[in-house]
Amino acid sequence: MHNSLLTPYEQGNHNQTTSWADCIAWYQMLAARFPGVLQFDQIGVSDMGLPMHAGVVSADGIFDRDAIKAAGRPVFFNNNGIHPGEPEGIDACMALVRDFCVEPARLAALKHTVLLFIPIYNVDGSVNRNASSRVNQDGPESFGFRGNSRHLDLNRDFAKCDTRAARVFNEHFTYWDPDVMVDTHTSNGADYSYTMTLIHTQADKLGGSLGPFLTDTMLPAMFAGMAERGWPTCPYVNPVQDSPDHGIAEFLETPRFSTGYAALHHTIGFMPETHMLKSFAARYDSMRALVETALAFTVAHGATIAALRRVDRANLRSARRLPVHWAMDASRPSQFRFEGYAAVYSPSVLGDYTRLSYDRSAPWERQIAYYNRFPADIEVPAPSAYIVPQQWIEAIERLQWNGVLMERLSADETRELDYYHIADVSSRANAYEGHMFHDEVVLERRRAPLQLRAGDYLVRLDQDQARYAVEMLEPQGHDSYFRWGLFNSVLEKKEAYSDYVFEDHAAELLRDEPALQVKFAAWKLANPALLANQNAVLDFIFAHCERYREPEWRRYPVFMVMD
Repeated sequence: MHNSLLTPYEQGNHNQTTSWADCIAWYQMLAARFPGVLQFDQIGVSDMGLPMHAGVVSADGIFDRDAIKAAGRPVFFNNNGIHPGEPEGIDACMALVRDFCVEPARLAALKHTVLLFIPIYNVDGSVNRNASSRVNQDGPESFGFRGNSRHLDLNRDFAKCDTRAARVFNEHFTYWDPDVMVDTHTSNGADYSYTMTLIHTQADKLGGSLGPFLTDTMLPAMFAGMAERGWPTCPYVNPVQDSPDHGIAEFLETPRFSTGYAALHHTIGFMPETHMLKSFAARYDSMRALVETALAFTVAHGATIAALRRVDRANLRSARRLPVHWAMDASRPSQFRFEGYAAVYSPSVLGDYTRLSYDRSAPWERQIAYYNRFPADIEVPAPSAYIVPQQWIEAIERLQWNGVLMERLSADETRELDYYHIADVSSRANAYEGHMFHDEVVLERRRAPLQLRAGDYLVRLDQDQARYAVEMLEPQGHDSYFRWGLFNSVLEKKEAYSDYVFEDHAAELLRDEPALQVKFAAWKLANPALLANQNAVLDFIFAHCERYREPEWRRYPVFMVMD
């Protein structure tokens, strides 16, 4: 092979990863030399103004998305470099694409399947090159940084979409609507013998027909295929206690993560996580094997996967209840035969505590508990549609980026609708990815005549993108727009009182409003210690009286059409 076709990884010492500039220039060269195999284009601009790129590999030279979709061809998507400090997928993808260009037999084996790829998603982090930010990782010699130019983790941004990069991804993913996605990573965590571990779309959460297919057909084939290639693979090592000895739990990858986001589009997703303590060369080789294994399965079973996606989308349209939240069932673990190292506990030399280490000279292999059941713990009645008032533009934009079909109301009207009253919210004390995330949300479902305006948005659930709309608009969804704070202003009461005036008026309110009397009496019984706190007493009366009620306060501003 001519040197110009070798990747930077192949030209180096196998402990070096490409830079962003070299990677993009190399793909541009490859696309120019093999225009019948590879199309490589800019798809957007990053937050710091750098171009973002994506490529398409096709065995018959057809790259037009509409033609590919019209023909019902499977689309396999490989995303790389979301965390540029975990770069083996970047380098492995380069070599894989090159081999499709120069090996006719390999290209022919792709058949009708189309390979879609993003070479480096976190462009900003990739150019923030260093050699020290990956504390526990063995190589490469230098690499990019996890955060983007806004110091945000793009693998927490798929739902909230704070970054321009996430918007580009949302739109590109929705446009191509891939059947299978592999998003490449390197893992932190315990020590064990495996080089490759695998996070997959949690099957219970994926649900429908795709969930059982993933569990019963695709995952066994993936694990067998990796073993045949010399890379025994285990599920992602997520210990339920401090080490794998006590069992591991599947990772519930909610929509903030790539595979959880993919599930909202009925796409089977994988996050392969190579082990940080293995050499970069081993991580590279195992990552390429994983991507090839998933791609080969997609080529062989693409028609089945596409059919199951259609079934699940159709079934969601007629569902009477919709799951929006899932939780691990710790009472029914399955078993997994795991190859680990002895956990060693010893006094720390740094402080007065016991530290954990692993003894690689004492390997073990045995069955361990594997917690892989995550039934839905919150379901909601299925509305026929949601109504999103037009002023909530942040939510509307994100729905549009994800292909959600919406209609504008043509005239003002008052309509009887269901809505949520936000009874209580518990938020994180510190910023998480730029937000004060709402961990606990308590709702009261209510019904009332509500004023709608011409131009408000009607989101019917009789559409392919229904699942995305439901899990983003239902406040109790794992990564709903509400949890990320897009509707925070409704949590703030806008008017206030002066205590020396309101003290006398509060007594009048209690006399004139019997329902308020009942609520206040119950509050006093439940909170005797607060009766000495004037602010607490007056705040309760002001918040619960009818005369000074603010209808918009704590009313979740997305409404449900139930007929």
